[in-house]
Amino acid sequence: MSAILFGSIGTIADTSELQRQAFNQAFEANGLNWYWNQEEYLKMLEQSGGQKRIAAYASSTGQTVDAAAIHRSKSEIFQKNLTESQVSPRSGVVETIQSAKSKGLKLALVTTTSQENIALLIEALRPNIQATDFDVIVNASSIEHPKPDKSAYVFALEKLGEKSDSCVAIEDNVDGVEAATSAGLACVAFPGENTAHHDFVKAQLLVNRLNFDELQQLILSE
Repeated sequence: MSAILFGSIGTIADTSELQRQAFNQAFEANGLNWYWNQEEYLKMLEQSGGQKRIAAYASSTGQTVDAAAIHRSKSEIFQKNLTESQVSPRSGVVETIQSAKSKGLKLALVTTTSQENIALLIEALRPNIQATDFDVIVNASSIEHPKPDKSAYVFALEKLGEKSDSCVAIEDNVDGVEAATSAGLACVAFPGENTAHHDFVKAQLLVNRLNFDELQQLILSE
């Protein structure tokens, strides 16, 4: 194993409920009487892309909205909530990063969220996790096509100078797993609270805690 690629901010810290709350606050701020409860939000998370979710929901209700503007509002609210909340790294993440660095492996964060979201999350997780832990950080502006397209992973591998068959991706949603496996990567599903029900059949391994030795064994068994 030469590199570990964390596929979203959700693989580092579980922020899904903060995201859902921010959507609902954004709807209220934009004069919409929408409310996404946890049950329906769980179903929406099977597809990536907050702006796409807003547009699809508007279409399902027969409404026309500015999905991009609402999503910008949601992002601003999420960022504010993130700085005011207490978030912590997910189980095994810090230890996995430390083990990887001690053995000279490369690390990447391969998300399609904004750089602002990434920066605020990492700031909230300091000193346990820092931006300098990652050799490459991919954000929404890095690529043209979001997941489940493989572009984000292809871009990350090029920047790392690594081949897919020696790297492991960690993902918390089905679209992310699709993107990773399409790029030729072994993929570990590491679902959060709101994605635990997803069908991770395409992942090589499903875990609720990261373990460096398990990741390494996954490459050795390929």
